[in-house]
Amino acid sequence: MAAEGRPALPPAPDVLVIGTGAGGAPLLARLAQAGLRVVALEAGERHPPAGIATDEVAQAALFWMDERLAAGGDPVGFGRNNSGRGVGGSTLHFTAYTPRAHPDDFTLRRDTGQGVDWPLGYDELEPYYDEVEQFIGVSGPAEYPWGGPRSAPYRHPPLPLNGAARLMERACAEVGVRTSPAANAVLSRPQEQEGYGTRPACSNRGFCQAGCSTGAKASLDVTYLALAERHGAVIVDGAQVTALLTDASGRVRGARFVRAGREETLEAGTVVLAAGAIETPRLLLRQDLANSSGQVGRNFMAHVGVQVWGLVEDDLRPYKGVPGGLISEDTHRGIPGVVGGYLLQSLGVMPVTYATQFARGTGTWGPALIDHLSRYNHVAGINVLGDCLPYEHNYLELSDELDARGLPKPRVHFTFGENERRMSAHAEALMRDLWARAGARDVWALPRAAHTIGTARMGEDPASSVIDPFGRAHDTPGLWICDNSTFPSALAVNPALTQMALSLRTADALITHLKETA
Repeated sequence: MAAEGRPALPPAPDVLVIGTGAGGAPLLARLAQAGLRVVALEAGERHPPAGIATDEVAQAALFWMDERLAAGGDPVGFGRNNSGRGVGGSTLHFTAYTPRAHPDDFTLRRDTGQGVDWPLGYDELEPYYDEVEQFIGVSGPAEYPWGGPRSAPYRHPPLPLNGAARLMERACAEVGVRTSPAANAVLSRPQEQEGYGTRPACSNRGFCQAGCSTGAKASLDVTYLALAERHGAVIVDGAQVTALLTDASGRVRGARFVRAGREETLEAGTVVLAAGAIETPRLLLRQDLANSSGQVGRNFMAHVGVQVWGLVEDDLRPYKGVPGGLISEDTHRGIPGVVGGYLLQSLGVMPVTYATQFARGTGTWGPALIDHLSRYNHVAGINVLGDCLPYEHNYLELSDELDARGLPKPRVHFTFGENERRMSAHAEALMRDLWARAGARDVWALPRAAHTIGTARMGEDPASSVIDPFGRAHDTPGLWICDNSTFPSALAVNPALTQMALSLRTADALITHLKETA
């Protein structure tokens, strides 16, 4: 039955997708293009570009703000940091940084004896990387000095560098660290997008992390989800999934969800869970599904993400331009005493975000805080994105505390290991040196963790993983998983592009499976 004021649901689709972020959206489009009847359930609402305000506070609805309990020595901050709520998921507010993983990111254990190898390699993902980059319109340099081979150059030239990026570029040159314009899923020139229309070039508004008001940023609502709806997919927003439906044999048959305050159900031939590394294991643990290995909720990871900030003489206007315009991956490997590595990024920052970070990070309040913020236009930032090993002590569990829906809140235990602490110390020292060379004063560092990764690992062995290398649950028929919960390792790059590539790969495998079992 349809909830009052909401459209009726199509009956028994071939595939039901739960979540419309980087895991669910490309897959949804691919399945729709193949002629399958597909429906996606999204907990959040639609946020069309025309309704996006240049106002950080007004855009709070883009973030998943339900309480998640954080525990451990380095408790992870949720909400704005790493979780999206809306049609398009966290791509509504991601910075659109889209570097590829390196070939050796997939073979960390083979190369170092630590971590976990992926059950697939760079060569298998490369065609999908290329397809995603071309479709969503990634802007980047003609020649990129790091990583594996490419099928084609970036579709668009790089975006202009903001003030912090120019400072970073000069400082890195002094110490012999190579830099390059970064790959960003933001248009440097207009592009026609099937299902959406013309997406304009970026206006350098700089509010990527509070939503794009023009469609220049490749959030999934204006790219893959527009394509999916063009080919007949149905996207149901405001639908919070509370349980998966199973039959007597244990096969997953659909989902139960709440929409407009009323509970509904929808049956489907196959269910793809793409709810992210927190909500995916939360749903599975409630019903003890796909967990014969005991790995659901385990191996939680978050990237090393320390930031360094300072004040410079130049009037930088840090809210202008794409936030992450410059990159260096010279520290991807080869750091003494460190397994894995990190990349270096320039930063832009919106005013409320910076004020909040500075106050919390330095403990500065009152007149001193006001005085510092009066110099906001002279703020320069730089940060890293670093690998994180999977550890037994980092995991998600269900707490005894209930949310407003009467469901157990997730509790995430997280503590960086010694490897990550050495990596963070190396990165902070390098960034402080760079900012000293740039003439920055009042320099301060903000230790942080970025992204939520792991908790439903992919692998060949059902005893040590939740899904197979293509996304099919080892022990639960009718269930596939496609989000960054499936990452065996964190990778030393931002996860969005890899997740979109995996989404297309999983979709192709699912289409083949459905044909073979028809």
